[in-house]
Amino acid sequence: MKITKTDIRLSIYTFLIAFMISFLLTSCETDPSKKIKEQNVELTKERLKNTGDFPVIEFDKNNHDFGEIQEGEIAETEFRFTNVGKSDLIISDASGSCGCTVPDYPKNSPIKPGESGKIIVKFDSNNRPGMQRKAVTLITNTSKGKQILNIKSIVIPKS
Repeated sequence: MKITKTDIRLSIYTFLIAFMISFLLTSCETDPSKKIKEQNVELTKERLKNTGDFPVIEFDKNNHDFGEIQEGEIAETEFRFTNVGKSDLIISDASGSCGCTVPDYPKNSPIKPGESGKIIVKFDSNNRPGMQRKAVTLITNTSKGKQILNIKSIVIPKS
């Protein structure tokens, strides 16, 4: 018995059709709604119901200008804040836009509604002559999820 090109094509087409039919039959049996856990639905409903209960962080300032400083100087400023929301505020992370900007903050310490705190930001101007603009990004449990504080300075180069 001799196998021809037509036989091979017919076998390939038959295989492909059988594969597509079996794929469609098995994939149609999965109902995406069955994958949703009732517990997750309830937690989402609860979170949406309490959207007004997020903490709200209010700063005395969001920007600070150090003005002119000499290269090599470490400048420091304080950003004071108050939780004016309805639940505990938690700052889980704070990071500077580069290694020269270092924040000191109350990491993972709950700040009750009405309570205040501070974030101290240090800027190391060493090897940074000229206009400098840096940011500190806070990761919080507020409705926004993050807050950005900005600093700037004109660094006078070493003579």
